[in-house]
Amino acid sequence: MALDVAVVMDPIGRIKIGKDTSFAMMLEARRRGHRLHYVAPGGLSLDGERAMARMAEAEVRDDPADWYTLGPVQRRPLAEMDVVLVRTDPPFDANYLYDTHILGLAQDQGVLVVNDPRGLRDLNEKLGALLFPQCCPPTRVSRDAAELRAFVAEHGEAVLKPLDGMGGRSIFRVRTGDPNLNVILETLTDNGRNLALAQRYLPEIKDGDKRILLVDGEPVPYCLARIPQGNEFRGNLAAGGRGEGRPLSDRDRWIAAQVGPELKRRGMLFVGLDVIGDYLTEVNVTSPTCVRELDAQFGLNIAGQLFDAIEARRAGRG
Repeated sequence: MALDVAVVMDPIGRIKIGKDTSFAMMLEARRRGHRLHYVAPGGLSLDGERAMARMAEAEVRDDPADWYTLGPVQRRPLAEMDVVLVRTDPPFDANYLYDTHILGLAQDQGVLVVNDPRGLRDLNEKLGALLFPQCCPPTRVSRDAAELRAFVAEHGEAVLKPLDGMGGRSIFRVRTGDPNLNVILETLTDNGRNLALAQRYLPEIKDGDKRILLVDGEPVPYCLARIPQGNEFRGNLAAGGRGEGRPLSDRDRWIAAQVGPELKRRGMLFVGLDVIGDYLTEVNVTSPTCVRELDAQFGLNIAGQLFDAIEARRAGRG
């Protein structure tokens, strides 16, 4: 049965279709005969208790010169949709939070929202990993610079990052005695106003920061290792890392088995785990990527797996 699928995403005219996971999902929706509706950031609103969106019917093509066509924008109830894919990038700021409340009302009105907006609120991408301490490296989260400084001293070398970043932004590698440590902590915590995360530095990053994708709690059998280049310690593709596909290791599968059932219970149908060496470092639930790269390297159709799960949920089989 054809579904009406709304996609809430960043501006479609700016994406790089060869790397864009949201676009892969849209292509798969159209391959299956579903009707697509594009919702730009800022397009959600309420009429009383009714969740609304400014949306346009969309056609997509796997053509880098001409990849989409939009119809007229109309303000419509989200309850007219069968599925809403939430794919806007972090940061998870106040406006994102308010959007999850609107999407939660749409969910209460019978729409399948992917990922579940309650889970989006509960699972900060940096803190969500700490629900699975058996999988994580030593970590400390604090506003107190002295506490974070003590953590660095305890472990000798650490990575410091904000809780709302993405793509490797504002991530610092520091060592005990680093002359820049105080100013880094002042900047990250805004002089004690904001929480920051410190994690023991994992030298295995040289072999790649692995992105493992979970579809309805089950891992895709291959990961994309984002490998730092040159003098850069960050593996993020947005920071210049090189992507290399690999089969999952036994440890990767163990981590996925620890994490997957709980995320499925929370309605997280599409999740990206970040794993360095043997350790889980992040749980990405807002707009995880790497589908296009893994599909191309291994002949997969990960968006197809996702739509199998979506269709099963809509049919009451999930």
